[in-house]
Amino acid sequence: MTVTYSSQVANARLGSFSRLLLCWRGSIYKLLYGEFLIFLLCYYIIRFIYRMALTDEQQVIFEKLTLYCDSYIQLIPISFVLGFYVTLVVTRWWNQYENLPWPDRLMNLVSSFVEGKDEQGRMLRRTLMRYANLGNVLILRSVSAAVYKRFPSPQHLVKAGFMTPSEHKHLQKLSLPHNSFWMPWVWFANLSTKAWIGGRIRDPILLQSLLNEMNTLRTQCGQLYAYDWISIPLVYTQVVTVAVYSFFLACLIGRQFLNPAKAYPGHEMDLVVPLFTFLQFFFYAGWLKVAEQLINPFGEDDDDFETNWIVDRSLQVSLLAVDEMHQDLPPMERDMYWNEPEPHPPYTAASAQSRRPSFFGSTFNISLDKEDMEFQPDLEEQEGAHSGIIGRFLGLQSLDRQSPRTNSKTKLLWPKKEVLSHENQPKNLGGAGQNTSDQEDSKAWKGEDVFKSAVLYGRSGYHSAPQTPLSHTPMVFPPGQSAPSSLRRISGIDDPVKDQSLQPATPRSKKSFELLPENAGASTEHPEVIHMRRKTVEFNLMDMSEAPEHLREPHLGQSTSNIHTILKDHGDPYWDLENRSVLYSNQGH
Repeated sequence: MTVTYSSQVANARLGSFSRLLLCWRGSIYKLLYGEFLIFLLCYYIIRFIYRMALTDEQQVIFEKLTLYCDSYIQLIPISFVLGFYVTLVVTRWWNQYENLPWPDRLMNLVSSFVEGKDEQGRMLRRTLMRYANLGNVLILRSVSAAVYKRFPSPQHLVKAGFMTPSEHKHLQKLSLPHNSFWMPWVWFANLSTKAWIGGRIRDPILLQSLLNEMNTLRTQCGQLYAYDWISIPLVYTQVVTVAVYSFFLACLIGRQFLNPAKAYPGHEMDLVVPLFTFLQFFFYAGWLKVAEQLINPFGEDDDDFETNWIVDRSLQVSLLAVDEMHQDLPPMERDMYWNEPEPHPPYTAASAQSRRPSFFGSTFNISLDKEDMEFQPDLEEQEGAHSGIIGRFLGLQSLDRQSPRTNSKTKLLWPKKEVLSHENQPKNLGGAGQNTSDQEDSKAWKGEDVFKSAVLYGRSGYHSAPQTPLSHTPMVFPPGQSAPSSLRRISGIDDPVKDQSLQPATPRSKKSFELLPENAGASTEHPEVIHMRRKTVEFNLMDMSEAPEHLREPHLGQSTSNIHTILKDHGDPYWDLENRSVLYSNQGH
C-alpha cells in the first residue's frame, strides 16, 4: 500500500511538471524566443569583432567604451518603471476578470421568485434568463475577438437561439449609433415588472431584489465596456518599452568580457556565456511581454479569458436552473450526524496528516500556580467614600484619614494649623519654639502675593470643582445687621469675632465682602492673625429661618477645624456652595 501511495504521489508530481512545461512552451517561449535569439546573436557578433577584427588601438577604444557603458547602465531606472507598469496592468487585468458577468445569482432569484409551474410561468422564467444571457453575449461580442468571430452579426445570435426574430426586428427598429448591449436589460426590467403585476412575483420587495441583482450584472457589463474603451495611456507604454530595450542595447557592449591580461577592474575572468546577463534579459523582457499580453485579456492568446466557454456555460446553467430545477427538490432525510452533537468527518490516508486539533488561542497554553489564580481584595472598597457636601465638592475626607488629593484652593479653606500640618510642619505653635514657628509661618505664606496678583480664573484650584456653577450675585445683608452665626462658622471665624459685620473688601469690588472687626482701628493682634481671620466668601442667598436647628444655633467653643466633620454629619442641601474664594489683603504687612 505504501508503494502504491508513493507511486501516485510521483505521478502527480510528474504530471504537474509536464503541465508546467506545456505552459512554458505555450506562453513564455512564444513571447521571448524571437527577441532572445536576436540579443544572443548580436552579443556574440560584437564579441567576435572585438577579439578578432579590431587592432590593438581599436581594442583599447572599445574597452573604454565598454567600461563607460557598464558604469552608466545602472542609471536607467528599469526596475522602477517596469515595476509600476506591471502593477498597473495586473490590477487592471484582475478587475476585468471580476467584472465578467456570471448569471448564477440572478438565476437563483428568478427560479425562487417567479412562480408558476404552468407553461406561462416556465416561459416567463426562461425568457428572463435568455435576456440576461443575450446582454452578456452582446457585451462580450463587443470586447472579445473570439466571441465576435463566433457571432459576427445579429443574425448569428438569432440562429444560435439567444434572440428571436421578433426581438431582432425590435432591435433594428430602435437602432442607435451606439452599442446596444444595454437593451436586453431594459427588457428584463419591464418583463419583471409585468410578472409582478400579473401576480407571478408575490411581493414588491422580491421584485426589488431581482432588479438589484439585474442592475449588478448590467454594471459589470458597463465596466467591461469602459475597460475596452479606456486603455492604458500609450505614452506610458512607450516609455517602458524604450527603457527596457535601451537597457539591453547598452548591455550588448557594457556586459562584454574584456581581455583579462589588461587587468581591468571587474574583468578578471573571461567567460564565453554571460549567464546572468541572459537571465536578466529573460526576466525583464519577459516581464514586459507579460504586461503587454495582460493589457487586453479578451484576445485569442493562451493566457486570455475563455469567453466562448463562459457563453456556453452561462446559457446551459441558467436555463437548467429556472426550468427543470424550478421547485424540484430532493426529499428531506436525516443526515448521518443526526444524533451526534459533534460530528467528525473521516479523513483519507492522503489527508490524515493534515488533521489538527482545534485552536483556542495562544494564551490557553499558559499555566499558573494556585496561589496566583486567587482573587485579591479591593483596597478601595475597604476605604470609605467621600461623604458630606464639602467632601463631594472639594474632595475632602474626614479627619481620621488623610486626604489623597489636595490643591491650593482646598488648602486656603483650611485653618493655618491644618495647612502647616499637611505640609509636614510642626503643629505646636506655642511654647519655647514659638519664634521658630513664626519664621516657618512667614515662609509658608510667601506665595500669598503671587496668589493675589493672579486673576480669579487663573488661580490654582479654580477649576477643581467644575460641577459647581459660578454666581455673580453677591450676598448683601440689610444695613445694621450682622452675618448669621452659621455663616461665620462656615467661613472660618472664631468665637471672639462672632459679632463682626460684613463690609465690602475694596471700593471697586461689589461681589465680595470681608468680615472685619467692629473696632478695626484698635486691634493690636498680630498681622498674620488678622489676615487669617479676614476671609471672603460667597453663598447662595436663602432664608436662614428654613435652616435646621443645629445649623441656626451657634456652637460656641467649637473649633473651626471641626467644620468638615460638622458638615459631614449634617449633609443638608441648603448649604450647597456656589463659589468659594479666599482673598487676602496687604494690610498689616
